[in-house]
Amino acid sequence: MTTNPLGQPVGVDVPGWKARPAPPRASMAGRFCRLEPLGVAHATALHEANMRDREERNWTYLPYGPFKSVDDYRTWVEKVARADDPLFFTIVDAGGRAVGLASFMRIDPANGVIEIGHLNFSPLMQRTPIATEAIFLMLKRAFDELGYRRCEWKCDSLNLPSRAAAERFGFTYEGLFRQAVIYKGRNRDTAWYSIIDAEWTALRRAYESWLAPENFDARGQQRRKLADFQKEIS
Repeated sequence: MTTNPLGQPVGVDVPGWKARPAPPRASMAGRFCRLEPLGVAHATALHEANMRDREERNWTYLPYGPFKSVDDYRTWVEKVARADDPLFFTIVDAGGRAVGLASFMRIDPANGVIEIGHLNFSPLMQRTPIATEAIFLMLKRAFDELGYRRCEWKCDSLNLPSRAAAERFGFTYEGLFRQAVIYKGRNRDTAWYSIIDAEWTALRRAYESWLAPENFDARGQQRRKLADFQKEIS
């Protein structure tokens, strides 16, 4: 245990710590997808991708949407694309189609904390390697490129798919913040998850092994799950 001169327990020293840079408005490229800064040019393709979610399930736990017309969606994109926090990215598949959104948000350079949020994965990228690679690219930017100490994932506690995704992607559940938010006129109890830098080196190896070409068969189906590789490095 670390103590101060008075014998009181204190946190471990973080020698030489300096505030980290804010994430740049720059693309991130992988094998299955590319993340580009959100722009109005993406609006039509994103709206078309979202319309494939005919039951509008993807909008249930987001504080905005659904957008019935492409003009409404374009107006929303024009507004949020200018912001630095949240900093939105369009997820583009290998064929050049815009298939989803993600963002860095609640960016805290002084403490090296950043959140991945505002996730909207259209049916075009659901159950494909794109979702996993997109999160991997964002984690790489946060930890490897920018030197952040902590990356967070938060969601409505009732959003079971998001909670399952957080755990699959290697985030650790930290607890429940009761009555944390009101959105769309209803309460949200927020489930908190995180990855810290001490966990990232091993977790990165698991992602890289999962994303390797040899882990996919001729039909593009995974041979082993991400969780299998995580168990090997834990």
